[in-house]
Amino acid sequence: MNSVFINHIDLALKQAQIAFNCDEVPVGAVIAHYKTKEVIAQSYNKVKTLNNPIAHAELNVIQEACQKLKVSRLDDYDLYCTLEPCVMCASAIAKARIKRLYFAASDNKYGGVVSNLKYFSTNACHHKVEYYYGMKEMEAKKLLKDFFAQKR
Repeated sequence: MNSVFINHIDLALKQAQIAFNCDEVPVGAVIAHYKTKEVIAQSYNKVKTLNNPIAHAELNVIQEACQKLKVSRLDDYDLYCTLEPCVMCASAIAKARIKRLYFAASDNKYGGVVSNLKYFSTNACHHKVEYYYGMKEMEAKKLLKDFFAQKR
């Protein structure tokens, strides 16, 4: 995996750390142009902060990017996140027409890309998103493990 991809996952991990510090489940996300690699938006989980069950990092960053670019589709953009998106987020990623998805850690409980439903492979998904995962997996898992250990 090329260093630009790792740098973008590192930015997503920094967003996840912000979430951790805000007592949110530590998931971060970044959107960058697929050719230039310019980062256009960054965000993290804000479910508790906004009292909104759908304020996941992926949805927040898609919304931020669309507002900034004044578009409803992100055909020329890639999304980098620290955790495998849930089915809701996978659906939003497809609807936003994200080109490629990169995520650090899989999510055996809620993951909707490789772990469970595999949304991108279903007939309900009309835009097939390329996806790659496993880069910086241990860092992402440690942040989640540390967060949930505090809760117990």
